[in-house]
Amino acid sequence: MSTIKAVRGTRDLLPPETELWNRVEGVARKVFERYGFGEIRTPLFETTELFVRGVGEETDVVSKEMYTWEDRARAASEKAQSLTLRPENTAGVVRAYIEHKMDAAGGLRKLFYIGPQFRRERPQRGRYRQFWQIGAEVLGPVSSGAESAVRDAEVLEMLASLLDELGVKGWRLEVNSVGSSTDRPRYVAALRAALEPVKDQMCEDNRRRAETNPLRVLDSKAPEDQEIINGLPKIADYLDEASKEHFAQVLKALDACGVAYHVNPRLVRGLDYYTRTTFEFTVPDGSGLGTQNALLGGGRYDGLSEMLGGPKAPGIGFAIGEDRLILILQEQAAEQAESKMDAYIAPVGVEQNAAALALARELRRDGLRVEVGDGSFRLKKSFEAADKVAKAVVILGEDEVASGNLKVKRFATGEQRDVSRTELGAYLHGDQ
Repeated sequence: MSTIKAVRGTRDLLPPETELWNRVEGVARKVFERYGFGEIRTPLFETTELFVRGVGEETDVVSKEMYTWEDRARAASEKAQSLTLRPENTAGVVRAYIEHKMDAAGGLRKLFYIGPQFRRERPQRGRYRQFWQIGAEVLGPVSSGAESAVRDAEVLEMLASLLDELGVKGWRLEVNSVGSSTDRPRYVAALRAALEPVKDQMCEDNRRRAETNPLRVLDSKAPEDQEIINGLPKIADYLDEASKEHFAQVLKALDACGVAYHVNPRLVRGLDYYTRTTFEFTVPDGSGLGTQNALLGGGRYDGLSEMLGGPKAPGIGFAIGEDRLILILQEQAAEQAESKMDAYIAPVGVEQNAAALALARELRRDGLRVEVGDGSFRLKKSFEAADKVAKAVVILGEDEVASGNLKVKRFATGEQRDVSRTELGAYLHGDQ
């Protein structure tokens, strides 16, 4: 009988990797709290119509990547309903905003989410068919200031702070404006016209995109098409004065906050709901993601609420690919030391096993992360086991139990010293 394995494009998350996932999510929650965000949890599946209307029928997400099925009617009076596992969460958050009349209070709503999304795309490093996102949305009525450029800059400054606190090295913020709901159609028309005489010279994907969603051509990484893409019209030449001023205010606020950025005229993002400010945070090509080096992205979506049948509610949001974020942190080894336990207690002889467990209980109550060895191990084996999982090893033999003075070795420095049991917790915390 063959062994059953996880579905292709999915995976299990196991310790100790899950410890890093929990740490990342914990840091994100703390940062979001400082900026006034509250958590929202939407269903894993929604009506297919939500994504067709919100994300766009001609986008790759809707046309090729969604997991959709017909939910059979359970009674003669009911109709079968088309349902879809959520491929992204912005549309669902805005749907919840409308359904629960979250605009009634009149102020800004700042919402964040952490959870799985689903896309049937080609698996590649850092991308899975069930993947996790950390995201946030800011939206509200016009009277709340949701349309202001300061909201865009605040979100970008928050993301810069979050990546710094997580220890992501070498991130780069790329920004652009795709203009208003009237600017964008004019630009798409010009892009279509420019692509018409050259599209047959491009790769198969870009030939298709030139017909269905020309903006996606600008995102293409196909090396053979770059010369053509570089010669296409720029969105900046099609912005009205209001959109130009809005973007200028975003950049001015980022300058004031000291957040470095790069204006990328090719950054348009292909989902239908984006307007004005769009952005991506990328990492260097050597960070484990190859040429697909985007870590997170987002933008403004001032007309999405109306597209879904709701009130006017300008908004801006983003989504972080958590799988890719974890991969980057692992590749950059930013958390190598922190991923280890604080201490490994090595009992000398099985007679000390119970005392080792009692000591571990004391230290864990003190907030330390502690692993306990087995007294049947030779001391050399205990040291080898400890070095793999902990920052320090605590030797607990008969003499140490009797005297209360324990031998402790830190692996990073090689320092070894006697520490009294009463001071052990402070020493392992780094207070001594």
